[in-house]
Amino acid sequence: MDTDETPRRHHWSLTLLGIGLIIVFAYFGESVLAVLFFSILLSFVLDPLVEILGVYVRLPRALAALIAVILLMALFYGISYASYSRAIAFVDTVPQYSQKIRSILKPFRQQAEKLEKTGAAVGEPETTNVIAVRPVTSWSDMLTHGVSTLTEFLLAASFVPFLTYFLLTWKYHARSATVMLFPLQHRHTAYVTLGLIGKMLQSFIVGNLLIGLLISGVSVAIFGLLGVPFFYFIGFLSGFLSLVPYLGLVLAMIPPVLVGLGQLEAGDLAAVVLSVILMHLFALNVLYPKLLGSRLKLNPLAVTIALLFWGWIWGGIGLVLAIPITGALKIIFDHVESMKPYAAWLGE
Repeated sequence: MDTDETPRRHHWSLTLLGIGLIIVFAYFGESVLAVLFFSILLSFVLDPLVEILGVYVRLPRALAALIAVILLMALFYGISYASYSRAIAFVDTVPQYSQKIRSILKPFRQQAEKLEKTGAAVGEPETTNVIAVRPVTSWSDMLTHGVSTLTEFLLAASFVPFLTYFLLTWKYHARSATVMLFPLQHRHTAYVTLGLIGKMLQSFIVGNLLIGLLISGVSVAIFGLLGVPFFYFIGFLSGFLSLVPYLGLVLAMIPPVLVGLGQLEAGDLAAVVLSVILMHLFALNVLYPKLLGSRLKLNPLAVTIALLFWGWIWGGIGLVLAIPITGALKIIFDHVESMKPYAAWLGE
């Protein structure tokens, strides 16, 4: 009995040690790993364009990859410029919105002050022992984890286009070299697994982009009809905030409600809230299963735990990357005999 249990204990101790080392490496290597993962995601998005330029226009893969990356950067620049100009115009009007919001919240604040005075009048017993309590980490601290300065963020982001270009250029070499790392009997499985991961990542990004554009377009139209100020900017922002896992509904509701307070009638404001809820539910129950369900096949519990874990490790970036990373792990587990129970646990 002892001889059978000793190797088993030894196996679990090594497994826990390996998991611990991976968590430590992921935590302290956030800037490098996040840049690498974003570059991999972008390379899968741009790969169809590179293939089209190579097959139909007959461009060398290096030149096709360069054109694809330049087009992507131009698109990001255009979106950033348009969003920045709209955001500046919105920020200029924030003071008048804040005054109206204060006037709306004034009765609630006065009531709270009355309750505080009542509590002070009743009195509380004095305490001589003071207990130091460590401040609780706020959601804002968690979401901005790892983003210490703008300079560091821009420095890390500047590597993304170059990594994306090299991943596109050396796609076939990188895949074949990765497959060759495995023993001969496992190379076919490794090749199939990499292909499935690639298709899953493409479906995830393209699906989210299409869903975001659809929700944003409908939001802009509805907000414009209801008279929401800056409806073109607010609708676009609300539509893409709705894509954030689990927090999307609340985040998507904040911009239109914030600018609508004091500007819209109660009925119009309720219609804004109802439209955001209905669009979010439609995307969650119809669009996501149609566009992403066949590729991801993750159960809600696994997704929730993945979001908590990667949000704790990488903050806001972790929330964005949690689902594709977990989906890739499930595909790997599906093709490794000893890991198939874990794939079943992650699956639907």
